[in-house]
Amino acid sequence: AIVGIRLGSKGPIFFRQERSGHYGKPFRMWKFRTMRPDKLAEEGVIRQVTSDDDRITGLGRFLRRTSLDELPQLVNVIKGEMSLVGPRPHASGRTTEETEVHHLVSDYAHRHRVKPGLTGWAQINGYRGNTDLTERIKCDLFYIENWNFLLDFQIMLLTFFKRDNAY
Repeated sequence: AIVGIRLGSKGPIFFRQERSGHYGKPFRMWKFRTMRPDKLAEEGVIRQVTSDDDRITGLGRFLRRTSLDELPQLVNVIKGEMSLVGPRPHASGRTTEETEVHHLVSDYAHRHRVKPGLTGWAQINGYRGNTDLTERIKCDLFYIENWNFLLDFQIMLLTFFKRDNAY
């Protein structure tokens, strides 16, 4: 993957972005870079990735579809910033149509009671990428309220066996 990313387009191998972690504490999350460098992003203009986004490289599309772009987050797990299973971390200051996320769902802050995870209940239920944020947060809260070792084990197994058409 590393060689393919380097040969596929100019730019760094890894992508790092500030995310909100446990109790809202910010941290830098690692991913393999799957997109071409974006001048607007460098200027602070964040655009949500779409399925037909021309910024995604060929290898990047494969890495995203298989979730292999997430593997560098094991560094975040080792550093104690993330766990293997939990709510996926959102970008710090994330907005949806100019509305901050915590205003959309009154229980949004509760998802920060646990460390964010590499995978989670929302992801295995189809809420990843550009999806309904309200439903994603409901899944996160379901996970937090019903957490147990068997649920984590189930989520990890389903993560490997369930594939969707994410981009």
